[in-house]
Amino acid sequence: MHTSIRFFAMLGVIAFSSAYAQDKPAYQLYNQKGKPAKYQKMIADLADADMVFFGEYHTNPISHWLQLEMVESFFKLKKDKLVLGAEMFENGNQLVLNEYLAGFYDEKKMLPEITQLWGNYKTDYKPLVDFAKEHKLKFVASNIPRRYASMINKKGMEALDLLSPEALAMIGPVKEYFDASVYADMKDMMGSHVPPNMLNIQMAQASKDATMAMFSVNNFTKGDLYFHFDGSYHSNYNRGIIWWVNQLKPGLRIKSITTLNQSEWDKMTDEQKATIANYIIVVPDNMTQTKR
Repeated sequence: MHTSIRFFAMLGVIAFSSAYAQDKPAYQLYNQKGKPAKYQKMIADLADADMVFFGEYHTNPISHWLQLEMVESFFKLKKDKLVLGAEMFENGNQLVLNEYLAGFYDEKKMLPEITQLWGNYKTDYKPLVDFAKEHKLKFVASNIPRRYASMINKKGMEALDLLSPEALAMIGPVKEYFDASVYADMKDMMGSHVPPNMLNIQMAQASKDATMAMFSVNNFTKGDLYFHFDGSYHSNYNRGIIWWVNQLKPGLRIKSITTLNQSEWDKMTDEQKATIANYIIVVPDNMTQTKR
C-alpha cells in the first residue's frame, strides 16, 4: 500500500475508534457551570486547595478508579505533602493502620485487627492504602466508631454523658456545634414517614461528620493537600464534613468532587449543579457495581 494511502487509512481507523469509544462513555466529568471539564485542569485546580473531599457512591467502580487516578496525579504534584483520609476507616483503627503502613506486619495480620472493615475493602480501598504504604503517605482513619453513632441514634446527645473521656476523644464536637437545619433534608427525604427519633438520626449523622472533620483538621498542616474519601452525602453542597471543618478551622481552601447517576444529573437545576461540588462525575445508571 502506498505510504499516503496507508496514512489516511490509519487516520480513518483512529477516527472510527475514537467515535466508537465516545458512543458509550463510562463517565462524564463536569464543572460547576455544567460544562465538560478536562481531567488535568481539574487536578491543577484541586491541587491548589488545602482540602479536597471526594464524594463517592460506595459501590460505583468509576468513583474508585478515579480516586486512585487522582491520588497518583496529586502525588506527582505534592509528593509527601499529600495526606489521605477516609470515612471507611474508624479512628479506633488508626494505630493498626499506621503500623501496617510502616511495614510492621503484612496485610494478613492487619485485616483481622481492624474492626468494622468494609466488605469492598479489597476491591475499592486496598489500592489507596497500598499506594499510601508504597509512598510512605499518612492515611487518616477519620470516622467515628459506629458503636458510638449507634448510641446517639438511640439516646440522642445524652449518650455522650455516659461515655468515658477516652471514648469522647474518638468523637467530634457534635454537642457543641450541632445544628439540625444542616440536616433538614434528611427529614424532607422521609416525606410523610418521619420516624419519632428523627432528631436522633440527624444527631447520629452529625456525629459522623463532626468526627471526620475533627480528625481531618487534626491531621492537616499548612502546605499539605488533604484528600478525603467519603459517601457523597457527607460532602455535597458544602454541608456534612465540609460544614464541620468550617466550624472547627475557618479559612481553609476546601474543594470537592462528587458522583451522580446520569438520571440525577439530568433532573438537576443549574443552581444545583453550581453548588453540589466543584466537579461532578456523571456515570450511567446501569453501571456495574462492586460488592460491599
